[in-house]
Amino acid sequence: MGMLEPAHTIIQLCGGFASVASMTDRSEIRVRRWTYPKDRGGTGGLIPADCQQTLLSAARAQGIPLTPAHFFPESKTALAPEDEPQTSTPSDAA
Repeated sequence: MGMLEPAHTIIQLCGGFASVASMTDRSEIRVRRWTYPKDRGGTGGLIPADCQQTLLSAARAQGIPLTPAHFFPESKTALAPEDEPQTSTPSDAA
């Protein structure tokens, strides 16, 4: 199984595991876990919220074109039909 997104893309854009570890003051092992599935002790490809702003700021300072959109790819943010908010109709209220 390959590395999970969006962590893999962000890590590569920012210069690799060691660079991101330095930017976020995390160990390289911790950063690698962002690319692992949850059943292997990872985050399922998601970068922890407390590291997102840190990475954005560090990337900006280094001229890396990282944006908030990198953290929320469409495929991860699109609602599945079962996740869509339920609306009630007047006949439901009866």
